[in-house]
Amino acid sequence: MGTGPRAWGLLALVLLWGAAAAAEDPAYLFSQVLFCEPDSPSLGLSQMLDSDQLFWFDFPGSSWHPRLPDFQSGVPTRPPAPLIENLSSFCKDYLGMLSNIAQRIPMPESKGIPALKITTMQPLELGRRNTLICSVSNVFPASLSVVWEQQGVPVTEGVNTTQPYSTPDLDFFLFSYLEFTPQEGDVYICAVGTPEEGFNNIAFWVPKDPIDAELWQTVLCALGLALGIILMVVGFVLIIKSRRPRN
Repeated sequence: MGTGPRAWGLLALVLLWGAAAAAEDPAYLFSQVLFCEPDSPSLGLSQMLDSDQLFWFDFPGSSWHPRLPDFQSGVPTRPPAPLIENLSSFCKDYLGMLSNIAQRIPMPESKGIPALKITTMQPLELGRRNTLICSVSNVFPASLSVVWEQQGVPVTEGVNTTQPYSTPDLDFFLFSYLEFTPQEGDVYICAVGTPEEGFNNIAFWVPKDPIDAELWQTVLCALGLALGIILMVVGFVLIIKSRRPRN
């Protein structure tokens, strides 16, 4: 456990979270979380509903973005950029003050050990386009990068990594997506870390129990045929009942 100012950069996050979550025992908790730290990303801002991210702010572009396309209509109602710039300045000033204190009084630096998990977006079929999802939890501080490898070779095409966003436990969570076409013998790696400290947190993915495409089509056809037969029988029964004379 080292010393340094990075833990203090996330102390501002805790204070802002407490201000956003003032209500007691709400059915749903809406929170707006701003954090700043010395390393990249130096600033981050998210709006959350419980543990789900709704919107995030792009500081270089000074614009809000929805976590999902369905929330696009809510972007115009987000806080304006000038207000966010004032809050960001406050966070940086507060971080600088605490960093100066930490230089005179050595303090432990808090760090989380990231937990990684890789899943596929769709049922696995060899030779059919799919997406790998690497979910990274217990991220603290937020200055981490995600890299992908296939058979030991770095992969950058088809990669999309979300901004880090906070959780109710006041750490961070992020997703990284990789579009790919699975083949027999594939080995994919999702690694998390920093260029300075290395990418030592790793998750592996290999094709496991893939669904044969022809078998899958046969199963779907059989299910469709069975459903058709059931509906036909139900239709005949209803017709017979409707023609019976009423007492």
